[in-house]
Amino acid sequence: GDILDDYLRTDGVWILTRNKQFYTTNNEKECAEKCEAERHFTCRAFLFTRKKLQCLTLAENAKMTVRFASTDAVLYEKRIYLLQCKRGIGKDYRGTEAKTRRGIPCQKWAEKIPHKPNYTPEKHPNAGLEENYCRNPDGDEKGPWCYTTDPAMRFDYCDIPECEDQVMHTGEGDCMECNGEDYHGEVSRTESGLECQRWDAQKPHMHGFTLKHYPQKDLKKNYCRNPDGEPRPWCFTTSPNKRWEYCNIPRCSTRPPSGLGSQCLSGKGEDYRGRIATTESGHACQHWNTQFPHKHGWIPDKYPCKGLEENYCRNPDGEKKPWCYTVNSSVRWEYCTIPPCDGTEQGIAGMNNMPRHIPLTEECYRGKGQSYRGTTSITASGKTCQAWNSMFPHRHIKTPDRFPDADLRDNYCRNPDGDNSPWCFTTDPSTTWEYCNLKRCDDHTQE
Repeated sequence: GDILDDYLRTDGVWILTRNKQFYTTNNEKECAEKCEAERHFTCRAFLFTRKKLQCLTLAENAKMTVRFASTDAVLYEKRIYLLQCKRGIGKDYRGTEAKTRRGIPCQKWAEKIPHKPNYTPEKHPNAGLEENYCRNPDGDEKGPWCYTTDPAMRFDYCDIPECEDQVMHTGEGDCMECNGEDYHGEVSRTESGLECQRWDAQKPHMHGFTLKHYPQKDLKKNYCRNPDGEPRPWCFTTSPNKRWEYCNIPRCSTRPPSGLGSQCLSGKGEDYRGRIATTESGHACQHWNTQFPHKHGWIPDKYPCKGLEENYCRNPDGEKKPWCYTVNSSVRWEYCTIPPCDGTEQGIAGMNNMPRHIPLTEECYRGKGQSYRGTTSITASGKTCQAWNSMFPHRHIKTPDRFPDADLRDNYCRNPDGDNSPWCFTTDPSTTWEYCNLKRCDDHTQE
């Protein structure tokens, strides 16, 4: 497989580290090869900067040191050093558990007191005998162990949980179809072995994914779920240093039945499978399986049930109606005009001579905009709005519960508090809120 498959990638992150080596490389793969070949220390991660093509191999990963934002950097962490669980007998376990199953602290592998060790870092340089972490250098069938700091007990085994991706799940619901949006299984650890945070808890991570706000998403206990259309199920973690992570859930061997889909617009058009491939202003759509002129993440192989065929208009992400990327390099994406399903005969007959743009909702406001119920969700400076029921990245009290008459749906611009015009909180951590990109309606516009 690809050398980068052994690493967990995080964009826009830099970590503070003492032990590092600088290299000049052309791409991430070459940097990963430098990490694999590193002899100055055990390489647990590397940083790659896109502009300077700079490669830093690191002795620490994000679990061991401080991390902060850096736009141009990409952090790759070796998955083996992030796992807090064991696979099989745990010979490759490189987690940080440092006490025995009875709770006795482990002796450092390099020390000779209170016990003179047979297994040392010098004798076994590839066994990961660092600090006093539990390891299995001799392939013991009972799993990772360590020498103890109790003079009366030379060594003991450690209590390391099994990685769930190694458990053979045979029960119904323990594999996922499509992107796992209907997954109802009981896996509750992330792909690196971290335990999931309960959905009804707000510690260590505050969030808006609650049963109350997502009643159809089966947010039970701390089970992995996919309430927001990610590529696969995920969860918030119980580690303060890792907000969320994907879970490793196998795909079901049988493909789900592929419904015919709709040829007209009903609801938001998420089940639309027609062949319109032009936007409402007349631009041709870019093929979903190409990255030119616009790079994007909606790759058909990653989203097998979203109908991303050819360059047809689709709605894979719950937008207000089907859309596509355009072949015009200066217009990234646009909505498409799809005939509505109600009055199907008229809709289909009028398909070819439909107007270019059907305003489905009002996109201007009257007065201060307290009655505005449109679906604009972009601020005046182009930032995306934060959902009203979310507390990330900004905590606030303008919730749908407290303002039941303000129609605080999704992340649509609203004016619940009598401000000058509709506004929203933004998804930019550095900008709490902004007025929205909306005009006041012309008084002569017909109601």
